[in-house]
Amino acid sequence: MSTENGGNSTLENLRNAGTNVVTDTGEFELISKFKPRDSTTNPSLILAATKNPNYASLIDVAIDYAKAKGGTIEQQTNNAADRLLVEFGKRITDLIPGVVSTEVDARLSFDKKGTVDKALQIIKLYEENGVSKDRVLIKIASTWEGIQAARELEAQHGIHCNLTLLFNFTQAVACAEANVTLISPFIARVLDWYKANTKNDYNIENHPGVLFVKKTYNYYKKHGYKTIIMGASFRTLDEIRALAGLDNATLGIPLLENLQNSTEKIDRVLTPEGAQKDGVDMITLIDDEAKYRYEFNSDAMAVEKLADGIRTFAKDTNTLYSLLRTKLEKAN
Repeated sequence: MSTENGGNSTLENLRNAGTNVVTDTGEFELISKFKPRDSTTNPSLILAATKNPNYASLIDVAIDYAKAKGGTIEQQTNNAADRLLVEFGKRITDLIPGVVSTEVDARLSFDKKGTVDKALQIIKLYEENGVSKDRVLIKIASTWEGIQAARELEAQHGIHCNLTLLFNFTQAVACAEANVTLISPFIARVLDWYKANTKNDYNIENHPGVLFVKKTYNYYKKHGYKTIIMGASFRTLDEIRALAGLDNATLGIPLLENLQNSTEKIDRVLTPEGAQKDGVDMITLIDDEAKYRYEFNSDAMAVEKLADGIRTFAKDTNTLYSLLRTKLEKAN
């Protein structure tokens, strides 16, 4: 994509530096505008989209499906929510050539079996509506239970997973060992915690979120892990520039707008060759729950940010369920 003055946009320069750009929205018009290969959603984005009158037909599809399935009002609400997520995902796959991420109910974040069962239901609904499982990433919170659920889904069911709410290296190591398809490490949210809880001054050189993702990239590439790293919660061009060459970057619409309207040059920073020199030695965590939990819980930032993320998504999920339940009660 070129800007009006004929030069490549910063967005195109980022792609040329080796980073696949992914949209983070539930708004179809915005996906069409930026033409990404892939797209992600989460409960907060879906909830926001449902408030747009243009998406009323998607809710109608979900309500009609739930009524046809029958059962208690609670069962109908669960079915309507699953169908709504899938309808959004299905419409998004019509707009992109790649994959869409659809999130498992955050309230199942500490329930391995519940997460697996919900993921299987979501994939079944996608396939019933003409979308193959290869076009979908099941998005799961990076708890111990979530990582183990993803491990099972990948190995036993061939279902690709996106491990989200990932804040530290311990989570990243276990996800790679679990052979998950993709992880979504959060960058700016890591910095938020350090700014709020320390007296240090931070710039792009000592940005804890950037340093964490660089460490993860170098570790994965040095040891040959195939798991894709998709940076999330970018807020500034400096963060994007510091991680140029990262596999994927999922970007919100305001940042995409800025990148599209800018022509700043971006040089590749992260490379597989550099990772051979900078990557740390291999670590084993995936079969040692006690070791994993000790290492993870030694990091106050990761513990607090993971819990906060789950609470936020769960709150928006509850709001979405309440909306659907009210509509079902009126429809019945």
